[in-house]
Amino acid sequence: QVQVAESGGGSVRSGGSLGLSCRVSGTIFYIYSMGWYRQAPGKKREMVALITPEGVINYGDFVKGRFTVSRDNAKNVVALELNNLKPEDTALYYCYAVVRLDSVTSGNQYWGRGTQVTVSS
Repeated sequence: QVQVAESGGGSVRSGGSLGLSCRVSGTIFYIYSMGWYRQAPGKKREMVALITPEGVINYGDFVKGRFTVSRDNAKNVVALELNNLKPEDTALYYCYAVVRLDSVTSGNQYWGRGTQVTVSS
């Protein structure tokens, strides 16, 4: 069993900042990519940021230097710092991890339940 638990989020005015954190726990042999996706009402889920164990990072095109993803491999934690938030950043933000449970099986995708980020103008 793998648990993905997000924290953070909330409401902020345009231009403000928020922080998200996510811890992956349970039966874990290895965690590959970790990161964040988001989904706004009526829109498809989109990638916000992904980070490998080696620290290689990919951001969604819309991030444009406003968000910073980080990872603590020892604690199985991934964090996302959101700065200069805009109303269009309003969405449910999901933590994502590719987790390998043992030395035999391949990695599987796991998702958190999501944490709401609301940005008002």
